[in-house]
Amino acid sequence: MLRPRSPYEACDLGLALVRRHARSIWRCYAPLLLAVATLAMCMVEVADWLPVFILFWLKPWLDRTLLFVLSRAVFGQATRWSDLWAARRMVWGGQFFRTLLWRRFSPWRAYTQPIEQLEGQTGSRRRKRTTLMLKDNRGAATALQVAFAHAEGVLVYALLGLVWWMAPEDSRKDVMDWLLHLGGDGTHALSKDLLTSGFYAAVVLFLEPFYVAAGFAMYLNRRVALEAWDIEQEFRRAFV
Repeated sequence: MLRPRSPYEACDLGLALVRRHARSIWRCYAPLLLAVATLAMCMVEVADWLPVFILFWLKPWLDRTLLFVLSRAVFGQATRWSDLWAARRMVWGGQFFRTLLWRRFSPWRAYTQPIEQLEGQTGSRRRKRTTLMLKDNRGAATALQVAFAHAEGVLVYALLGLVWWMAPEDSRKDVMDWLLHLGGDGTHALSKDLLTSGFYAAVVLFLEPFYVAAGFAMYLNRRVALEAWDIEQEFRRAFV
């Protein structure tokens, strides 16, 4: 039965959508992210922080691929790399500079991105649409961003901590010095920077689809409340 849900219940639906269509999501998202991560790691000798910064800054652009796959998954359609490639201009090229410049700082990016990418709204129409969609949901959309930002940080530090935890007990001081860049030559520092970048890429690969899906489900739920948009049966089909 068609009914509005709370934003947090809608997030749960988004997470279920990822689990149901995991194959489509990661077979499209993983090659793209790995290619970007590899290129970003080539910049490690320019500055040790640059690979992580590049990956972080490009996430909204990478999210466009996820949103494309999820928008098809809602209607029960599987997505292959060939489907993504056929739509590459729309997915990767649409509003490229806006996505990576002023909209990069949006605290509710996952919630409002469908307005720009799927509805194609621009200018004053996009601003009015965004204001309408955010009404009564601004706090929940911000909370979503904050929650996943903290989860991302926790997972990265957990992976780094695992390196120390798994080291032999008599080597843990050396491992800690290595992780903190205390002493050692340039080769040791480079290996630590590459490891950190690899861990960050792995966390983004795992976590970002859930973040985008949660925001997308909140967006769909808001449309149900505003427009009685009849997607309930398609949702049911997506999770069967």
